[in-house]
Amino acid sequence: MLIVYIDADACPVKDEIYRVAARYAMRVVVVANATMRIPTSPLVELVVRSGFGAADDAIAELIGPGDIAVTADIPLAGRCLLKGARVVDPRGREITDNEIGHLLGMRDLMDTLRQSGEVTGGPPPMAAKDRSRFLSKLDEIVNGVRRVHNKA
Repeated sequence: MLIVYIDADACPVKDEIYRVAARYAMRVVVVANATMRIPTSPLVELVVRSGFGAADDAIAELIGPGDIAVTADIPLAGRCLLKGARVVDPRGREITDNEIGHLLGMRDLMDTLRQSGEVTGGPPPMAAKDRSRFLSKLDEIVNGVRRVHNKA
């Protein structure tokens, strides 16, 4: 069964994921560092792992081929791709094997620039178009995974 894993602590599109998952009757595993409110549904599960990196480690351990990870964390995205999962960030950009190396390198460069004071700030706030793009991309990925799974 297709499972969507949410890197939930800072995820701004949880409600959108719950709506898509309900439409397709998919399981959702919400992984966080602390307890949070989730929908009352037998298809939605909360996994709490406290400690630095523990939530990421849990997702990387649990996710499998054909599952979907929703995360903005580039190293976690790489770990999920290695397990055969699909990855989408909260702004609707699918992260693939073809670009993960570039994204990891860019992440490291930006981290170095931030630490040196050359770059400050972070990404712009989420806009309605970001949410719309995310919903469209998640729907596209879910349908793609379902087509492949139904052929097997």
